[in-house]
Amino acid sequence: MTAGFFLQNIGLGAGLSMDASAVSMSNGLNEPKMKVGKKILMAATYAFFQAAMPIAGYFAGHAFIDKIGPYIPWIALVLLLFLGGKMIMDGIKDGRKKTAETAADGETVAAAEVKPKLGVKTLLVQALATSIDALSVGLSISDYEIYEAMIAAAIIAVMTFSLCMIAVFIGQKFGDKLGAKAVILGGIILIIIGIEICVTGVLGVGF
Repeated sequence: MTAGFFLQNIGLGAGLSMDASAVSMSNGLNEPKMKVGKKILMAATYAFFQAAMPIAGYFAGHAFIDKIGPYIPWIALVLLLFLGGKMIMDGIKDGRKKTAETAADGETVAAAEVKPKLGVKTLLVQALATSIDALSVGLSISDYEIYEAMIAAAIIAVMTFSLCMIAVFIGQKFGDKLGAKAVILGGIILIIIGIEICVTGVLGVGF
């Protein structure tokens, strides 16, 4: 293995992790108080899926990928449209459900909003939606030896984990300031990602 091999796969990992990083930022916007352990779990889940998909494609081969390939962008679009739409609706509802408490001096104080938190099911759907298009990457590394494919997957995982951790911290910074609007913005980001994946996969052009 040469330096070119590592540089190529670092670039590949950075490219593949962009969607997962954007979703991480969306989650940070939605849940600005997310604990460190949960952030690590989230980034590790995305990293695992981003690494596993190319390996699955590597072993599945051309016949399988060619058969399901046309449906991959649409699957990602449907999943992210659903998640993004749900987040937007939750954000709108939260904005309308601001409860008020009456202080001792008679003033009305708006209570803190309760934002929907990232659950395991949602996390897994996000990870699948943002990584499923990486199945086809398995074909681009099909000439690798097995150990080289595994190293490439490990590099992709490290890049994804690192960038997702950075992205969720950025999202948290803005999430605290935007309040309920952060949930709506997070949903919009998911929808944009879904459209981008679909347009890129179907038309072969990126945003």
